[in-house]
Amino acid sequence: MLYLLTKFLGSSHHSLFKSIYIFLISFFSNSFSAISGGGAGLLQLPALILSGVPYYQSLASHKFATVALGIGSSLRNYKSLGNDISIARQILIFGLPGVILGSFIVEYISEKYLYLILGIISILLAFYSFFKPDLGLSSGNNKLYKVHKIRFLIFIFLIGILNGSISSGTGLLVTILLIKTFEMDFLRAISLTFFTVGIFWNFIGAVFLTKIGSVPSNILILLIIGSFSGGYFGAHLSKLNGNILIKKTFTIVCISVGTSLLIKSIKNFFN
Repeated sequence: MLYLLTKFLGSSHHSLFKSIYIFLISFFSNSFSAISGGGAGLLQLPALILSGVPYYQSLASHKFATVALGIGSSLRNYKSLGNDISIARQILIFGLPGVILGSFIVEYISEKYLYLILGIISILLAFYSFFKPDLGLSSGNNKLYKVHKIRFLIFIFLIGILNGSISSGTGLLVTILLIKTFEMDFLRAISLTFFTVGIFWNFIGAVFLTKIGSVPSNILILLIIGSFSGGYFGAHLSKLNGNILIKKTFTIVCISVGTSLLIKSIKNFFN
């Protein structure tokens, strides 16, 4: 199938080996992302850059692909979304302006500072999850006071800015924010994250990033196929194995994403 797809794409510079490489990276990174609630950019974005795609084009391609991840995951877990439509609406109303702002300012903010901040946050989230053994294992309905609602919406807007300007980790932040704010379990929080962040945030961010540079269509098709199938497969595994698997994967992905971002930041400081 990949051979036929490569022929269909018709690019002399896009070899069969490169097609298989990009597809597999996309499939496995998005499978783990669908289980943990984020982190697909840990593997997918560097793989695109190593393939010779410029950073901003890679970022836009990655975001378009994670829309397919969000759709694949949401299709598998759509029943988990039924009671959280009002929360999803808040995430979209207050998060999307942040995404748009982030996509506009990404050209003017040094990546090393964004990587450093998000890397530290991701590692702290991993330790927090590890030392809170009951975190996200059961679901409740936490009653929010006005101050809690305002704090939640402010955090959503700020995470939206990060989402529009950087590739990895924002889905993890939204997932843990939903768990802490609304006492959701991991499965419920991740389903909502991929429906809002995966589909809508990333699509809007990708559209605005394409104004910086065009997206290579041959690579994008492979990424979309890999992301959709990986998202559905990862969501299926998480549904079968429950919140304990999700929590463990979340912690591992947070550590991995955080370490990767810190390394990128340190490299940029010395370049």
